[in-house]
Amino acid sequence: MTDAAPGRVLRLAILGWGLGDLAMGRRLAGAAWLIAEAAALAVVVATTLLFADTTWYLLPFLAGMGFIGTWTAQAIAAYRRAQRSGGAVPAPSGSSAVSVAWLTLPLLAWGTGFWLFAADAATPGAVLDRFVTAWPTAATRAWDPSLAERPAQLTDAAAGARERLGELCLEGLLADDCGDAAENLLHDLRIRITAQAGTSATALAEVVRFERRPSRFLGIFDATELVPVPIEPILRLQLAARPAWLGAARWTIVNAEPG
Repeated sequence: MTDAAPGRVLRLAILGWGLGDLAMGRRLAGAAWLIAEAAALAVVVATTLLFADTTWYLLPFLAGMGFIGTWTAQAIAAYRRAQRSGGAVPAPSGSSAVSVAWLTLPLLAWGTGFWLFAADAATPGAVLDRFVTAWPTAATRAWDPSLAERPAQLTDAAAGARERLGELCLEGLLADDCGDAAENLLHDLRIRITAQAGTSATALAEVVRFERRPSRFLGIFDATELVPVPIEPILRLQLAARPAWLGAARWTIVNAEPG
């Protein structure tokens, strides 16, 4: 084993698994770590592509966290080994802590960024959220292919429901700004899952108005609460969980019809 500054070993180990060991002359261990990094990264990428949008969305998330945890562990292990080696040159004060702090960047990126694209077909609620987001502009662009099994039918049903919302807007039954933009038509719309059993679910989109009703705060103080009151059903959606890889499932819209 060669003498190496612990700070340099740590920085190399952060750059790549096993590079710190290679700097200390531990070629076999360093090569093993490099191979393990490539294999682990391949597992994270594969599980993310296969399961990130399914009911098994936690599998790629945990795989990514495990990758980052192992990355940190091998870097710290190499650093401590360098400290124990005879004649090792001490690292400058604070340099090791700064080097380890860089590992918080991939941790934050994965821990937060993963949820920006993951689990969007893992539950009926996630699919409905995507549908509502795309609804106002569905006439000018295609649906996400994973959102519905029959996009043309969903387009027709959503367009018909939107036309009805436009009529209700002209009748003064929606918010005052309902005619200002397409998305404003949805301000008085509530979409909810009315039934779910096993691999199927039913959702209803309905126009509601909000009424103030008396209530009690902490059972003592008089108060009021806003209660949604249904006005008219607009759209009914049927959702189903379709099989994906290795027993996972993806939820999708399989049928749509006027309310």
